[in-house]
Amino acid sequence: MNPTVATDAAASVLGKLSLLDRFLPLWIGITMAVGLLLGHLVPGLNIALDEAQVDGVSLPIALGLLIMMYPVLAKVRYDRLDTVTGDRKLLSSSLALNWVLGPALMFALAWLLLPDLPEYRTGLIIIGLARCIAMVIIWNDLACGDREAAAVLVALNSVFQVVMFAFLGWFYLSVLPRWLGLAQTTISTSPWQIAKSVLIFLGIPLLAGYLSRRLGEKARGRDWYETRFLPKIGPWALYGLLFTIVILFALQGDQITHHPLNVVRIALPLLAYFAIMWGGGYALGALLGLGYQRTTTLAFTAAGNNFELAIAVAIATYGATSGQALAGVVGPLIEVPVLVALVYVSLAVRPRFADQAPSSTAAPDRSTP
Repeated sequence: MNPTVATDAAASVLGKLSLLDRFLPLWIGITMAVGLLLGHLVPGLNIALDEAQVDGVSLPIALGLLIMMYPVLAKVRYDRLDTVTGDRKLLSSSLALNWVLGPALMFALAWLLLPDLPEYRTGLIIIGLARCIAMVIIWNDLACGDREAAAVLVALNSVFQVVMFAFLGWFYLSVLPRWLGLAQTTISTSPWQIAKSVLIFLGIPLLAGYLSRRLGEKARGRDWYETRFLPKIGPWALYGLLFTIVILFALQGDQITHHPLNVVRIALPLLAYFAIMWGGGYALGALLGLGYQRTTTLAFTAAGNNFELAIAVAIATYGATSGQALAGVVGPLIEVPVLVALVYVSLAVRPRFADQAPSSTAAPDRSTP
């Protein structure tokens, strides 16, 4: 494709974004700064936020994630999920990226770049084991990925997370280091702790989204649901995202601002990880001819991580003030701006997929973010 035509097409896509979408990096930067300042300047705020929990689940974070995920999952056309479950190339590629490449890559980067910082190294390995089931939904939607594919892949990751997390934690923190003659450690977690995270952060908004579409279309019809109801609830996805970012950064703002050099050391392997996983997902999707939407979904589901679970496991095992917990907190500090930038990279390269047959239905309507 002619580079000028591709640039014009990308500009056209970006021009159709709402004001909230178009300046999303600015709003996210502001909310990150607000959260850090609140956590640093308001005495006891992080303690108060941390204590607002039930059975180990942070209520403010849970509220933000539920508000963020519900509008996107309400947009999914659940009657089309069979077109995704039959796509073996997509499903097998996602499983390989998330459960073979992802943990192995984070293990290698953590040992390569943090050989002298065992606490941070362990925290990063735990992050690599926690595959994303929450924020990836909104990154995929902003990049005009396949919503139905995202719903299926996130559900698949959730099942594997419950089944595989503890086993992979044992393997990458104890077994593999012993084989390689490296220092060993362990994690303390249970299938119920992981299942609880999945049920709250994915199960509730997924059920609410499904019921909204099913009951809304039955009562008022699909046209009303998609042209009247979805535009009203659409912006709340980004409101929930911004609220969640403020809470996450306020919780650990004091630690982050007091350990800037440690944050930089932790950031380096994370940056490499996100770039390799996202780029690898895009390259694989393009090689398999999945089309823009499903290639985008494959890339973002591979690059994202479940930081809520990683932080919870690190705190339960090593304590709230541990280096492992700090590594978990630094995760979203790096992931959020990087994946927002990759949303715009995706939109910019979208015209290059124009000559491929689409793997699913028409692109999402960006008028309902």
